Amino acid sequence: MGKAPVEIRVGGIDDRAPHRNAGVHGDAGDPPVVAHLMCMKLFTIGYEGATQAEVIARLKTAGVETLVDVRAVAASRRAGFSKTILGESLKAEGIDYLHLRGLGTPKAGRDAARKGRVAEMRAIFADHLAKPQAQMEYERLKALAGEKRVALLCFEADHAGCHRAVLAERLAAEDGVMVVNL
Repeated sequence: MGKAPVEIRVGGIDDRAPHRNAGVHGDAGDPPVVAHLMCMKLFTIGYEGATQAEVIARLKTAGVETLVDVRAVAASRRAGFSKTILGESLKAEGIDYLHLRGLGTPKAGRDAARKGRVAEMRAIFADHLAKPQAQMEYERLKALAGEKRVALLCFEADHAGCHRAVLAERLAAEDGVMVVNL
């Protein structure tokens, strides 16, 4: 779309600008969803070092409607971050939960990230994204991001060392969404 992605890193935001802005239009001939995505924000969040209550509070402050869990394994030793309990806790706070396992990084990518080998993790994840399940789930994520305020969840506090940054960068490059790292 030619629009450069913008990245903002915040600890909490109070930006409730409507993401369904009927007055925003793309270039002539752009489908309505393109114009819509060009004004969209995509949030990312990691729960490393945070409590479940802190994560949910940041999501609510940002006005997130759906948390998309992009962990390959949606289990955690950290209290409150395993799939079932996290989903139930989010629902109680008015936030939908969706686990897209196919958008999780393979074990080799997780191992590389843990060792600080971010370039290796990105290469492994790029290969993974070429697989049919990952492509299908990426399209599902893309469609959902066009309809709701979405946040991508993974473990790492620093998005730069996490595969969720790759997903966010791809959506920004393809659709001009603005990425906000909570």
